[in-house]
Amino acid sequence: MLKNLRHSLVLRLIFAVGVTLLISISTWAYFSIRYQQKKFMQSIVEGTDRLTNTIKLGTHYAMMINSRDEINQIIRNIGRQKEIENIRIYNKDGQIKFSNRDSDIEQITNIKAEACYICHRSEPALYELELAQRTRIFTSPRGYRLLGVISPINNEPGCSSECHFHPKDKKILGALDVVVSLKGTDADILRYEEGIISLTVFVFLVTSVIIFIIVLKFVKQPIKKLIDGTHLIAKGAYYNKVDVHTEDEIGELAMAINSMGKEIGDKQAKLNRQRDEYQQLFENVPCIITVQDRNYRLLGYNREFSNKFNPKKGDMCFHAYKGRDKKCENCPVEKTFEDGESHYSEEAGVNKDGTLTHWIVRTAPLRNNEGEIVAAMEMCLDITPRKQLEEQLEKSEKKYHAFFSNIPNPVFVLDAENLQILDCNESIRAVYGYEKNEIVNTHFTDLFMEDKKHYAREILTKTVIDQVKHMNKAGNILFVNIRISPAEYGEQKVFLVTTSDITKRLETEQQLIQTSKMATLGEMATGVAHELNQPLSVIKTASSFFMKKIRKKETIREDILLTMSQEIDSHVDRATKIINHMREFGRKSDMCLAEVQVNGVLQKAFEIFSQQLKLRGIEVVWDLEENLPRIMGDPGRLEQVFINLIINARDAIEARWEFNRQEMADPQEEERKIFLRTKTEGDKVVIEVEDTGNGISPEIRTKIFEPFFTTKEVGKGTGLGLSISYGIIKDCGGTIRTRRNKGKGAFFVIQFSISEK
Repeated sequence: MLKNLRHSLVLRLIFAVGVTLLISISTWAYFSIRYQQKKFMQSIVEGTDRLTNTIKLGTHYAMMINSRDEINQIIRNIGRQKEIENIRIYNKDGQIKFSNRDSDIEQITNIKAEACYICHRSEPALYELELAQRTRIFTSPRGYRLLGVISPINNEPGCSSECHFHPKDKKILGALDVVVSLKGTDADILRYEEGIISLTVFVFLVTSVIIFIIVLKFVKQPIKKLIDGTHLIAKGAYYNKVDVHTEDEIGELAMAINSMGKEIGDKQAKLNRQRDEYQQLFENVPCIITVQDRNYRLLGYNREFSNKFNPKKGDMCFHAYKGRDKKCENCPVEKTFEDGESHYSEEAGVNKDGTLTHWIVRTAPLRNNEGEIVAAMEMCLDITPRKQLEEQLEKSEKKYHAFFSNIPNPVFVLDAENLQILDCNESIRAVYGYEKNEIVNTHFTDLFMEDKKHYAREILTKTVIDQVKHMNKAGNILFVNIRISPAEYGEQKVFLVTTSDITKRLETEQQLIQTSKMATLGEMATGVAHELNQPLSVIKTASSFFMKKIRKKETIREDILLTMSQEIDSHVDRATKIINHMREFGRKSDMCLAEVQVNGVLQKAFEIFSQQLKLRGIEVVWDLEENLPRIMGDPGRLEQVFINLIINARDAIEARWEFNRQEMADPQEEERKIFLRTKTEGDKVVIEVEDTGNGISPEIRTKIFEPFFTTKEVGKGTGLGLSISYGIIKDCGGTIRTRRNKGKGAFFVIQFSISEK
């Protein structure tokens, strides 16, 4: 009980307030008493001093006439007052000359006596003193205090001149000493002190009682409720409310405690949920977790560990994991206890079903509040599937490395930033003539014959580059197709580049193209004969006219001679142009892409057959777009494509006309037309070649561009024209296809991208 009171906040508060109040009231009482004492004494001193002055004034005349009886009578009359103890007049030698007591007269007082000492403290004696210096307090033989005020009696001018009793050079004649009793004053001061002390005690007690009641009602009781509420919160009753409804700080504290209890309750509920979740995670996490002490004894483990190894209570980790009788040589738990750090290892063991398992081990220290390591947590992740995959991957890598090395086409691994050759397969020796160690760490662009910077950009932006010139170790030119695909090589971004040597294929294609040209030249022979016949006829006519005039020795007019000469010259130029055209067409040449105006190439291809088509009654309908954008292509080879299409259209129209002539009575009614169109569609240039021939059946539409496929009679076609045309169009970056015709003839559509140069 005493201990509870000693530690009571209310008691401490009351004690602190009471002590403070007691000190405050006591201080007030002390200074009040002192003040009143001072006021009383000051009043008594001033009254005594006034009495002294009154006596001096009353005896002044008697002293002037030296009437001793009158002076004695005045002093005795005044001395009869109750408070006055003594009235004495001393001469300068300390002898009492007058007194209200007859026994004191003529007695000599020691000059150092108390009354005289006031003036004779120094030599010469003082004759001007302040009231405080002339006042003395001493105790009477009867035990009460007395107040004495001594006042000097000066030698006045009137006294020395009239009575001639005192010399002029004397300033002080004597002293008047008045002693009054302080008995009544001390009694009044004592009564005042008792009153002040009584008032102080009363105020202290009343105030203390009021403070006690206030503290008890407004502090202790609410604090008791707060304490009870906090105890309930500590016991788990988080939502219990403290029943304090004041608007002061304690009320705010009660609201804060209520709010705190609710928040603690909410957080505790959340912590409980998290604890349950973490416990559930600990139990259900798909990895093995154990907690071990310094002796490697299992303190705890999760469900996964229990299911895999079937441990027993108090089992050692090395026995539970591997069935060992002593710890493993490389034990990460041991290292964790030694240095307090996390450690890693890979382990293997046997499950309770006898299967071999592999796992990754990671340890972590568990510390107490003092920071000491008391246990170690060991987490193991089953990597058995990964190990199996690694083994399979190793086998697969060996197999694919064998594939990589033995692919018949050269394969390069290039750095994605600078195109440096990081690796390559063995096929580069057969194609390029280099050994692997000779070409690794060189730049892939060193293999290009020309425009290396251009092809470096192409490799970075494209996946296919066709018909590129490379050079082998011997300095020979190779034509290759390049295939590029991004990949990763040891966590490095690379390009996997495959090259295909197409040199022999291109040589074969060149031979086929040349063969096709020669066949086309044979087809063109008739047209050329017709084209040359007209210039020759004009030249023949002009030469005959000249010979006739010469034989007759007739003069030829100059204007006629000029006109006929101009005709001969123009037709010779025409014949020369036809012959040069034939020679250029039949010449063997490499593919060379340049900007091409399709309309011009199409018209040039038509020129050789214009007369032939006219003689065969075939009309050519032109629909060319003016200012057609240019494309990238080889003009010579494009001309070969257009000639092949015009020849095929001519043959198809004649085949249909021959068939209809046999089947119909009047075949002249059949339309015999070839439509040549060019136009722009978006970013494409489109060329359309349409005829009114037999057309292309759905059965052969998929085969029409195959090599050596033909629908013509034996000896009339090689089956190379459309196949070679397809290849030429593709090499120029275009497309060629057939389209269903509204009529019965064939309809070919060629598309090229517009040149960006």
